[in-house]
Amino acid sequence: MIPIRDTYRSHNYPIVNMLIIATNVFLFVVETAQGEMLERFIFTFGLVPARYTVPEISAYFTPAQQFIALFSFMFLHGGFLHLAGNMWSLYIFGDNVEDKLGPIRYLLFYLCCGWVSGLAHLFVNSQSQVPTIGASGAIAGIMGAYLILYPRSKILTLIPIFIIPYFVEIPAFFFLGIWFFLQFLSAMGTSGDAAGIAWWAHIGGFVFGIVLLHVFSKVPEIGMTRQMRQTTARARSPRLHLIKSTETDNTANLYGQITISPLEARTGTRKLVSVPWGRQSKLINVSVPPGITQGALLRLMRLGKLRDDGERGDLYLRVLVES
Repeated sequence: MIPIRDTYRSHNYPIVNMLIIATNVFLFVVETAQGEMLERFIFTFGLVPARYTVPEISAYFTPAQQFIALFSFMFLHGGFLHLAGNMWSLYIFGDNVEDKLGPIRYLLFYLCCGWVSGLAHLFVNSQSQVPTIGASGAIAGIMGAYLILYPRSKILTLIPIFIIPYFVEIPAFFFLGIWFFLQFLSAMGTSGDAAGIAWWAHIGGFVFGIVLLHVFSKVPEIGMTRQMRQTTARARSPRLHLIKSTETDNTANLYGQITISPLEARTGTRKLVSVPWGRQSKLINVSVPPGITQGALLRLMRLGKLRDDGERGDLYLRVLVES
């Protein structure tokens, strides 16, 4: 299963979330450029529990290096796939949490979740000399907050069946619940530093994200946040739409709806739509003409149900213009 996006649309462009992603990518490039010095680089800026608990090891590091490592570890990654997986998860869940908290509170929330996840790993594996790196703990905190904020949201997930792409919406509470359960099983079944994966950091970040969300939600927004919300308001709806079609007559026609923004209604747009097609789904490009109005119907010929004469009905999409 490959998560594509959540179905809850954020109202503002996630500028801080995208900056965090860009920072992770930039530092990964710096990391890969270390060459023969890579191991020393990881040991210096990664989280090594023994650096804080074994005096013979901590003597090699300055207080500044010890403090910086408690945060720098969450911006380093063990390879491209490690980076890509983390950043994709952050892209999917982070925008909505930032939308709720605002950019300033979101940045502090992200750093706190990553820091506490590191402390959780350090506490459980206090004697480990294996460096731990990655944003997984911080992202786990974001996922925990998302679970509380948007429990009824759904995760649009790609399930490739052989070569056929099949899209399905999985409830967020089920998706994240299974994820947390797997982290807990992994933490209980392996040592904390097995394969360099800090399972307890994931668990600690997730739980702390839930707790910290209630604290941050009580912190009032500052004037800068309100100004940034006005500046970063989204002008477009998501590119991919999953259509839930219904049949309301006996003509084999199907009916669904597509949501666009006021800007897209004025200027026109193109969307990629996943349409139910028997037991499968079919991806089609839908053109929305400029000047379309609220409630207008788009007719997609021969994308309905199969009639007795072998011909197909049509699919009608009602346009919802949502600010």
